[in-house]
Amino acid sequence: MNDIRASSSTLSGAPSLTMSKPSLNNSKASLTHSRQSMNVSDGEERPPTREELIAEFLDKAKFYTSLCLGTTAILSVFAFLFLIPFVVDPAISTIVADYDPVPVTCVVTDHVYAEGMRNCTWSSCREGCTTAAIRCHQLLVNYTKIAFHEWHKHPRDLDSIEWDVMDTKFLVNTEGCGYPPRVNCSEFAKQYGYSHVGEPFPCYYSRAYPEIVVARYSWDDNLKHLILSLIIPNVLFAVSIGVLSYWYCPCCDKACHKSPRVYAEKYPTKENKLLCRSDDEEDELDY
Repeated sequence: MNDIRASSSTLSGAPSLTMSKPSLNNSKASLTHSRQSMNVSDGEERPPTREELIAEFLDKAKFYTSLCLGTTAILSVFAFLFLIPFVVDPAISTIVADYDPVPVTCVVTDHVYAEGMRNCTWSSCREGCTTAAIRCHQLLVNYTKIAFHEWHKHPRDLDSIEWDVMDTKFLVNTEGCGYPPRVNCSEFAKQYGYSHVGEPFPCYYSRAYPEIVVARYSWDDNLKHLILSLIIPNVLFAVSIGVLSYWYCPCCDKACHKSPRVYAEKYPTKENKLLCRSDDEEDELDY
């Protein structure tokens, strides 16, 4: 009887096992479907977020800004080296010469136009300060320290004037050279030489070197050109190198972001010392 009951119980339990197999198959199918859907979702590109777009834009802006700053630093160095012989040195020479800002009266006594390097040992005007003069205008002048505006108001006889310096070289500027259109030697010769020999005109003499006489001088312009040629290239170079160092130099970054309390916190303050002393005294009293 017991065997019959056991067999009947096994038979009654068999359908339940067979019924559980389809449920397992369904769960497996759902798992495979979910895995496939996950694989499909992983294969698709996720659109970037707003923060990622901003970070990408900032990286590109930093790269191009760094490129511009590096180029600016290099160009500022070359510009400063170029300005030294053409602007800085003549401006300093003009300051050292100490020209009288009030124009005095000059008269051209001789004008010679020469050609060839042997004949052009010096020139009143030369277009280009780095090349030797092949054609030159040589002008000699007499000058008196009488201000030209006084001479213009009260003209005097040239033969009765006692000239302070006679037959000295007359230059277009301190260096005696320049570049067009600021310096045009043909116009300079037409203005002061040829048919204008013997006519009074304003000029500037050097108080440090009285034998130097120039046609053009302005203290304000000379100082302005000197300051600009010194400040602009150096400021551009310093700003460019400073920004690049702040961005890419680890030492500069650490120094800029260092907390000022790091060193201060190593040592106790007066208040902490007083509190410690009071605590020690209380402990001694308790004992």
